[in-house]
Amino acid sequence: MLKLYNTLSRKKEEFRPIKRDEVGMYICGPTVNDVPHLGHARVQVIFDVFRKYLKYSGYKVKFVSNVTDIEDKIIKKARDLGISINELTTKNEKAHREDYNSIGVEKPDFQPHATEYIKEMIELIQLLEKKGYTYLVEEDGVYYNISKFKEYGKLSHMNLEELESKRELKDETKGQDKKDKKDFVLWKFSKEGEPAWDSPWGKGRPGWHIECSAMSHSILGNPFDIHGGGQDLIFPHHEDEIAQSEAGYGKKMTNYWVHNGMVNVDHVKMSKSLGNFKTIRDLLTKYSGEVIRYFVILNHYRQPMDFSSESLDEAKTAYDRLKRLTLEIKEDKKENKEYLKEFEEALDDDLNTVKAVQLIWKIVRDEKATGKRNTIKKIDEVLGLNLLKEEKQKIPKEILELVKEREEARKNKEWKKSDEFRDKIQELGFMIADSKEGSKLEKI
Repeated sequence: MLKLYNTLSRKKEEFRPIKRDEVGMYICGPTVNDVPHLGHARVQVIFDVFRKYLKYSGYKVKFVSNVTDIEDKIIKKARDLGISINELTTKNEKAHREDYNSIGVEKPDFQPHATEYIKEMIELIQLLEKKGYTYLVEEDGVYYNISKFKEYGKLSHMNLEELESKRELKDETKGQDKKDKKDFVLWKFSKEGEPAWDSPWGKGRPGWHIECSAMSHSILGNPFDIHGGGQDLIFPHHEDEIAQSEAGYGKKMTNYWVHNGMVNVDHVKMSKSLGNFKTIRDLLTKYSGEVIRYFVILNHYRQPMDFSSESLDEAKTAYDRLKRLTLEIKEDKKENKEYLKEFEEALDDDLNTVKAVQLIWKIVRDEKATGKRNTIKKIDEVLGLNLLKEEKQKIPKEILELVKEREEARKNKEWKKSDEFRDKIQELGFMIADSKEGSKLEKI
């Protein structure tokens, strides 16, 4: 039985879907004001593994992950670059799509764009207005009055004073005439030159938080099974989603809130302001998508993940060795039920991918086990590490020439010369292994 840590209850709970064999899952996707970074990689990989494990467990999964293509950061970035919002978001969304694909992340079943659901957002705000949860601030926008929602703060588990100070730090809305500093904007009136849609309150655009409430409800209904995202979204974004959805639609929003930990760089939180920002594209110049994915799942999803060049180098060395050992396993057309049970127990315990990776190492080293290859294949359908995928190595012409000259030296029993060629080949990033069957070349 799958157990998940639910942020709402602060404990592990048995996962019981609303419909017996189906799971509705909504993950907050990217705001496409820039190219994706390591933080995006973590949330994408974690929930991709989760989605694949639910399918492995026999569920039909309806996986929704949105794209925020209208928001203050996007407007500012487009203005700073002197390009249109559409040009900026189209280019960055393409980068997100390509980079996620490079780290083995499957496309969502539904990928709603905020700009496609303005009508649904307006309808939700009207529901909230009718029920007395909103108020108007002239020349600013329509605000949510959090004092009307008695359960506000139940997800973040903070008292009202903490919520107020955190809102000041994190929220995009700085309305001076708000009734309460903790209140948040539902509809922002547009300034000159900004994108705008017609609404009952005047031309404007949606606040960030209303987007996910309207899109998740439109596609999955309320309640749905799982809502996920990074821990940085617990407040204010997910807290505000609950307030909007449950007050407006009159139903519980979702049953399980699942949040992954943050990414640190050399023990310091990754941020652009500190200059320790690592994009997926930067990393892909040196590491394969599989190595990045391996690095992510080597950490339990709820814990902080500390990045450094050294830690990723270590992950690469370990991954390359694990893949080499896996490819050497002979096919015996069997499956090892005991190891598969261990794998299921690991992931059933709040998605413990760390144990799952350790289990693969255990399998490859187990000389007595049968069904090793097919068992790893089945596990890897969930983890997505491509451990059994044969890679066609592109060997540079220069290396091939050196190998040829070394073989000639070996034929002539010029062992010193042969060793010199071996060293030269190694300096250029390849290792040569001699056996009775001949010489085998591998990239280091």
